[in-house]
Amino acid sequence: MRIVRGSVSPVMVGRDGELRRLARLATSRDPAVAIIAGEPGIGKTRLVHELLAKLSADTVVLVGQAEPGSLSRPYEVLLDAIDNRPGIDEELLAELADPRRSPVERLHTGLAVVNEIIGDAPAVIVFEDLHWADSESAALFERIADQHGPRLLIGTYRPDEVTRRRPVAGLLAQLERRHAVTHVRLNRLSPAQTAALLAAATGAPAPLRAATALHHRTGGNPFFLEELLRALPGVDLEDLVDQPLPWSLADVLRRQVDDLDPVSHRIVEAATVLGHRIPFDLLAAVTGAGEDELIAVLRDLVTRGVLVESGEDEFAFRHALVREAIAAQMLGRQRRRLHETALDALLDSGASDPAMVAHHARGAGRYDDLVAAARSGAALYLSIGSAYQALQLAEMGLEEAPDDTGLLGAGARAAWLAGLLDDALRYGRRWRDLAVDATDRAESLYLLVRCAWESRETDEMSTLTHEIETLIEQLPPGAGQARAMTAIAQSGYLRDDLENALEWSERALALTEEIDMPSVRLAALLEKGSILSDRPTTAAEGQKMLSELVGEAEAAGEWVLAARALNRLVNGVPPTSPAEYAETLERMRVNAERAGFEALAVASYFQGRARLALRAGDLHAALTALEDGREQDRGYQRRGRWADYHGVFLAGLYLEAGELDRVEEIIADLAMVPDNPPTVIPGLAFHLACRRGDLPRAEETLNELVTALATQPWRSGEQAHDLISAALEIGLPGPRLDALAAELINEDDVWDAHRTLVAAQLAEAHGRHAAALTEYLSIVDSHILGPATRGTVRVGAARCLLAADRRAEATVQAEAAASLLAKWGGWRVAQLDQVRAQLGMAPVDAAPAVTGPAALTPREREVAVLISDGLTNTELARRLYISPKTAAVHVSNILRKLGVSSRTEVGESVGRS
Repeated sequence: MRIVRGSVSPVMVGRDGELRRLARLATSRDPAVAIIAGEPGIGKTRLVHELLAKLSADTVVLVGQAEPGSLSRPYEVLLDAIDNRPGIDEELLAELADPRRSPVERLHTGLAVVNEIIGDAPAVIVFEDLHWADSESAALFERIADQHGPRLLIGTYRPDEVTRRRPVAGLLAQLERRHAVTHVRLNRLSPAQTAALLAAATGAPAPLRAATALHHRTGGNPFFLEELLRALPGVDLEDLVDQPLPWSLADVLRRQVDDLDPVSHRIVEAATVLGHRIPFDLLAAVTGAGEDELIAVLRDLVTRGVLVESGEDEFAFRHALVREAIAAQMLGRQRRRLHETALDALLDSGASDPAMVAHHARGAGRYDDLVAAARSGAALYLSIGSAYQALQLAEMGLEEAPDDTGLLGAGARAAWLAGLLDDALRYGRRWRDLAVDATDRAESLYLLVRCAWESRETDEMSTLTHEIETLIEQLPPGAGQARAMTAIAQSGYLRDDLENALEWSERALALTEEIDMPSVRLAALLEKGSILSDRPTTAAEGQKMLSELVGEAEAAGEWVLAARALNRLVNGVPPTSPAEYAETLERMRVNAERAGFEALAVASYFQGRARLALRAGDLHAALTALEDGREQDRGYQRRGRWADYHGVFLAGLYLEAGELDRVEEIIADLAMVPDNPPTVIPGLAFHLACRRGDLPRAEETLNELVTALATQPWRSGEQAHDLISAALEIGLPGPRLDALAAELINEDDVWDAHRTLVAAQLAEAHGRHAAALTEYLSIVDSHILGPATRGTVRVGAARCLLAADRRAEATVQAEAAASLLAKWGGWRVAQLDQVRAQLGMAPVDAAPAVTGPAALTPREREVAVLISDGLTNTELARRLYISPKTAAVHVSNILRKLGVSSRTEVGESVGRS
């Protein structure tokens, strides 16, 4: 059996779903066949060994591997599996190897060897690398698949190495015809999974830029990633991006083209210089090859798996590292001449791809052409939402023209959209310092304010705002002044200075009405609409403004503004229907993707999915959405507001579900994040202490929370309800409870429904049940409250009705709450169960009561049949050898379970069943 080389990653990344599927098959105790397919290095063997590690101790494991050239060695895979295994019958082994025996006899012997090892025990049998397996091993695999018993048969293979000449081709076809085969196809790791593997291997989150570059360099192949890490231990990830390939890996990669003829070798070398995309016509121009000759060479390279046809008349290397390994052996002058030829061909043809022009201009050392292509390319890629590509082009140009404000502006915008805040701030500051005019400077300041807020650089925000105010005084009325006013409005909104923000947004809008400035007008409308939608009293006006703005922004191609407006709508007043919410969320994602706005297209989208689930009252779905989002983000090194972006929201949902240990883990993670908002840690810690019943810890963290609230300029009704509910559960003394509520509630930020809910909770806690009931009943149908909160409102109303001995009305409220909390859990459902218990109702998650004949025990069914025959209790006792008293008890139970009142009806009920 193969010895698996140790992985640099302590955990397997990106294969959880596949592992769960295989584990279910292995534990089902039914015969099953699974085929795992994937390219070399994709992780087939790692997946198998992760599965084997999960098996119970009584499971028999057989793992054999085919090797290159094993086609001439019969039963190679079985022999590998049993090599050095004690207790194998030597006589059977001799029969298996005896060439004088017929193929059928030897096949039966192979089956006998397998069955002797396994017996009746559960088993997992693995044939690795079936693409190399001999025909006898393939036949044995098929016959094992026909066997019964608790066994899982797994085969792994490389699809690209399956040809009609290999036995595996016939095996796969036969299996499909005769068995229900579970197919597991392992694909390359996504960028997020690459980051997760790097984080697991190094013990720290991976910088976004390094993770993206290494994913691009390795194509997301786990083996290539791990070989780079293993060959260069201790090298910083950002430095690893540019390190040369280790010779061992380069040698393996170059073997794919070592035996090419000279013409083919010349063409594949030219292809390496052309880059990630290899247009047929450009390759022909660079190599001078005729069309037929080039087609023949390319067909051979595709067959070998060196190239893939990536588009119409376009090719790409299957693995970028193969291209890198070949290029490393070429002379610098050789590469430069090829770049020169390619650049001339592109310019002569009027090429529309500035990235390709820039690539070859750099390789040819023609730097004027490089800067020109970088300028046009960065603008083009920003316009089509390819932010990272725009950043790469801008940076290529800045290497040669570091003071070019156009490239600095493009680089700053692209870095911000791609989530690279440090780079965005660096380029944005230099753009501001070198701005050619006031309008350009206002544009840079507008972006810098946003980046400083996302980075939680509050002091810089204040400095920038003052700088903009000074700039406005120096500017004449026009686009620059309007943009600067919008920047101050944005700064005020982000710093919760809403009155000042509203004033500046209105000043900017007034100016745009005098002078036609569509994009600035849309930006000012976005700020004003966002401010208005944040206030309960003006929310409807703000929502309407934002909704109208979206259509205008989309028509103008202002995808960033459209996505931001939709994000405000998603996080604002909930729409009346989940379908409307889902449509808004999807529209936000589409616009964010068009803009290349990574944060809204990915992170905010997951939060939107969670909020959609909450509006449907589905706690599990909301948790799943946030867990998926956090998992997607965990491998990356983030800063500012994007550091553990989902952590606080997810902790809140875990508190809802009662998963308190997970809350503690998130609090520990958040404590490692710098510059958290002041209420985050104490708020979660207080809530957690209350749910755990730790009163001393709750009172300690409450003091910290109250202190932090003094620095928080806004208030949230949801936050108030959650924390008051937690304080009530632990029995916080009345005066402290009232003081906490006073800190959490204000008139401007908190919706009336939340204010009423907290007032009802306090009234109930102080024993004023009639007043509390009035408050509860006034908000039972409030649209602002989600289904789970409305369920808690109904539970509160039921408790107050019970206090007044109005049980029938309390039952109505409890039933309504059960409907609202049907897909919930945790403390809200626990409170509902308490009320239902007081009303004599079953818990909400109790199994439906069994009634009718099915509810009878076997003995009671026997008695019921005799009752239907007309036997009296005395006759029953005599027939069944029991006392008349016991017979009477049986009869009473039968009447109750069947819901009938006479012995005659028992006969009718039993007859119907």
